[in-house]
Amino acid sequence: MTRGIFTLLAVLLLLSGCGETRYVMQLDPEPAKEHASLVWPAAPEIPRFRYVGQLTGEQNFFPEDGEKQAMGTRILRWLVGLTGSGEDKTVLKRPQSGMTGSDGRIYVSDIAAHAVFVFDKTAGKLSVWTQSEEYRNFVTPIGVAEGPGGQILVADAELGRVYRLDRDGKPIGSFGKDLLVRPTGLARDAQRHRIYVTDTHAHDIKVFDDEGMLVDTIGHRGEDQGELNFPTHLAFAGDKLYVTDSMNARLQIFDLQGRVIRSIGRRGLYIGNMTRPKGVTVDPSGNIYVVESFYDNLLVFNSEGKFLMPIGGTGKDIGQFYLPSGVWSDQQGRIYVADMFNGRIVIFQFIGAM
Repeated sequence: MTRGIFTLLAVLLLLSGCGETRYVMQLDPEPAKEHASLVWPAAPEIPRFRYVGQLTGEQNFFPEDGEKQAMGTRILRWLVGLTGSGEDKTVLKRPQSGMTGSDGRIYVSDIAAHAVFVFDKTAGKLSVWTQSEEYRNFVTPIGVAEGPGGQILVADAELGRVYRLDRDGKPIGSFGKDLLVRPTGLARDAQRHRIYVTDTHAHDIKVFDDEGMLVDTIGHRGEDQGELNFPTHLAFAGDKLYVTDSMNARLQIFDLQGRVIRSIGRRGLYIGNMTRPKGVTVDPSGNIYVVESFYDNLLVFNSEGKFLMPIGGTGKDIGQFYLPSGVWSDQQGRIYVADMFNGRIVIFQFIGAM
């Protein structure tokens, strides 16, 4: 038995080499030929979006040397007893929201893992940040945004603060104590050094400066224009603040002075109506995306608020969702949807004018 183990170890060393295994990140951990042809809307309509991939966790990372390194890794895992059901894998559980940073890394908050997952394509590395401050871990991290000086900001709804992390995930401070009731969404105006925080249970948007001082409050509870009822997610683009006013079943858009520019959506049973809007983002072309979590749809509107098309429906296939939550975009026109109960981030590419 002992001789057999030593033999396997020798094979492992030959397969994996003496150096550290390097990994590469792939957006689709299980690429299939049919995935390349997935577009929305379907033919004969002109396609506007195509499927790019999905993020689930360590399954997105593969040894750079391919099969040789993969075989060595499998043998090592077998030797230390890590084979089986896959419970040992580092995977997303209930992703809530996220962002693509200026460094190209993808940050995803996960309320079931009580952590922020960091998908680093350049380094070929997946990191899981669990610590909100010294001797305290995240409980319900939701909003994620890029802060001043390369900081990563994370809103923890249960802990009632916005936490600052450095680029290595080390806690370096927080703000909002005794001011925030249940912070959820986060967005930042980098030009004016303003951080917007959705305070869901206070039914308002609190505005902080980069030092964490409260400078303004937008809205209060109600149903009239400019009023809010359990707002959740935020986006800031083109000098406008986009707020999902969840229990009022609408998206409200505010200017820099906190005045309502436009309200989009209404309660209803038709596709394009809103029942429980959550995530919101705006792509580089000005299109607006709203997650309609109750009916498992991603709704697409133009910059004037005209409904253009949906992507979704309930299920686990590509293009379907199960209680989706957040959505964000990057400068390449990619749209990331936090498909919460399917435990993944689904990525679409905008490919044509609407």
